[in-house]
Amino acid sequence: MRRLIALGTAAIFLAGCSAPMAPAGQTTDSAAANLDWGTPVDGDEFNYVGAPDATKWSVYDSAGHAGKGIRSPGQVAVDGSKLVITGTSNGTSAGMRAKFGLQQYGRWEVRAAASGDDEYHMVSILWPDSGNWPCDGEVDYAETTGDWNAVNFFHHFGCEDSKTSTSRALDVTQFHNYAVDWSPSGITGYVDGVKWFEDHDPEHQPPGSMHQTLQLDWFPDGTPNGPGEMRVDWVRVYSAAG
Repeated sequence: MRRLIALGTAAIFLAGCSAPMAPAGQTTDSAAANLDWGTPVDGDEFNYVGAPDATKWSVYDSAGHAGKGIRSPGQVAVDGSKLVITGTSNGTSAGMRAKFGLQQYGRWEVRAAASGDDEYHMVSILWPDSGNWPCDGEVDYAETTGDWNAVNFFHHFGCEDSKTSTSRALDVTQFHNYAVDWSPSGITGYVDGVKWFEDHDPEHQPPGSMHQTLQLDWFPDGTPNGPGEMRVDWVRVYSAAG
């Protein structure tokens, strides 16, 4: 799984938690708060301990990305305040897909950080519910590619797996809020509440419903291998505008 142009309140919910409300004229580091996306329709605050909530997530038990390494349920856990995916030096890592927020059009926001060996890539994706890839698209709205000081947005479309993309310097080892707003008019990405990606070409629209995935993918490059880690504070899903 994988990838136009770079640019620049409401209480939330889940399990009694609430998002900060931005006073009039002020901004926060959340697109949802800045743009008044309202109350999430679903998500996970990761305020429990143990395996990811099985009513909310399907954890992968399979070969890794492109057949490299292994995705093992044993490499992901919730510690009471966040989800942690760990990757070993031999490529055993984890990923999972949401059972919630399956929708055509909507908004998603994730607070995440990652670190470790550059062969590990942090990825937050919208993936087609149909599983028909690449024809039904893929929206990687926060992805690293071997550099923990940069983040990328890759929007895949069409059966030829065409892409539009952007990137920006960012210390990904620190927590940031990554968001995507998908509407009939196009796809817009945000980092810490600031717009950084737009694609409004109707020919690039995903054709059907999509869902959230979280992955720490292994890309061995022939250099000595080390461990990696991805940390996620929360995932929140909002309805489409209107």
